[in-house]
Amino acid sequence: MSSSSTVFVATNDLSGFTRGRAAPGNAAEGVLRRGVGWVPADLAVTAFGKIAPNPFGSTGDLKLLPAESTGVDIPTRGDVPGVRLYLADQVLPDGTPWDNCPRTFARRALDDLRRATGLEVVATFEHEFMLPGLDSSAPFSFERFRSVEPFGSELVALLARMGLEPETWLPEFGADQFEITLRPTDGLTAADRAVILREVVRDLASRHGHRATFAPLLHPDGSGNGVHVHLSLRDAQTGRPVLHDEQRPGELSELGGRFSAGILRHARALLSFTAGSPSSYLRLAPRRWSSAGVFLAERNREALLRICPTSSLGGGVTADQFNLEYRAADATSNPWLVLGVLVRAGLHGIEENYAQPKVWPEETGESELAEVPSLPHSLDEALLELDKDDVVSGWFSDELLETHRSVKRAELAEVSGLDDRAVCKRVADVY
Repeated sequence: MSSSSTVFVATNDLSGFTRGRAAPGNAAEGVLRRGVGWVPADLAVTAFGKIAPNPFGSTGDLKLLPAESTGVDIPTRGDVPGVRLYLADQVLPDGTPWDNCPRTFARRALDDLRRATGLEVVATFEHEFMLPGLDSSAPFSFERFRSVEPFGSELVALLARMGLEPETWLPEFGADQFEITLRPTDGLTAADRAVILREVVRDLASRHGHRATFAPLLHPDGSGNGVHVHLSLRDAQTGRPVLHDEQRPGELSELGGRFSAGILRHARALLSFTAGSPSSYLRLAPRRWSSAGVFLAERNREALLRICPTSSLGGGVTADQFNLEYRAADATSNPWLVLGVLVRAGLHGIEENYAQPKVWPEETGESELAEVPSLPHSLDEALLELDKDDVVSGWFSDELLETHRSVKRAELAEVSGLDDRAVCKRVADVY
């Protein structure tokens, strides 16, 4: 048990914000058993701190029931005390799962995939973020890497102590931009780690005098921050990877093709969950190295789904490394919902035997990709696509779907009438 003076029990909401309640550290054992109180309408809090219209109103009660395996200690630093952080399921007062809980949504999607196919997901979320106000430095440079010490080294060490398995920490292309990656793990743990990572980065950065932002864009013409979701599928019994087949286009197996086809078929509706803010769609455009259209490609960073490179160096085995990267997500979205909708879409493609999608070769030129379907150009357009897609809508409880739509409409109303620059700033101010 942690020696921290407080424990914070948290969920992650429809705008990707981690919210919860604290209790004294000496009450941690009871909190793990009984949770802390929560309110259904909390699901409707927008990124801008208002409560959107919702089906819950002022009635109802919930518990945030901590998942003990998610607990991490954020240590004392200077005069800032440490805290034990737990992620929680939202449950009814008797412990019954609440159908509107995002973490429950992800778990059920993973369980259904395993039950229907015998497969499990291995995943990781790559995060980009910025530390505005640094001295100017070159993209990817050693100078930038060193410019944020000791923050960078402390971040990697802290993530390692927490068991989050950091893999790489690097200066990125954009001004003041960095990327942190974690080792792949089972699907639910990967989404849990994505939630925790964002809070650890923000917390540690603030204690070093920085303000970390995961906003999709700080300026319409600037570099964007994405969250790239890497997914692979393995036999749940044997652990054997099932996405690789060297005889097929892109070396993607037939099953992997159907899984990909499900994501591609429903992509325009999925975007309302994976690109959650009004500024997200300014990033999703050609020549931004994010995602420029609904297509599957070999090693093309503008594809919605990218077949990632593998390497034989050091005895690397292709099948073990082979994975798909979903590139149209960012940190304004809930990681549990992002993972859940991708798994649901892939499972639907498998169960309905969707036709194999075209795999665009790595050398495909931009002009050749003019025929691929476009992504939604705005959050409003993505919500309209969700309204039209009965398959995607059918994955959610009526209350969760209604609240998601309401929260996103309220966030759009908050920036109504602003130009692109002001929209980016308004979103960046809260992320």
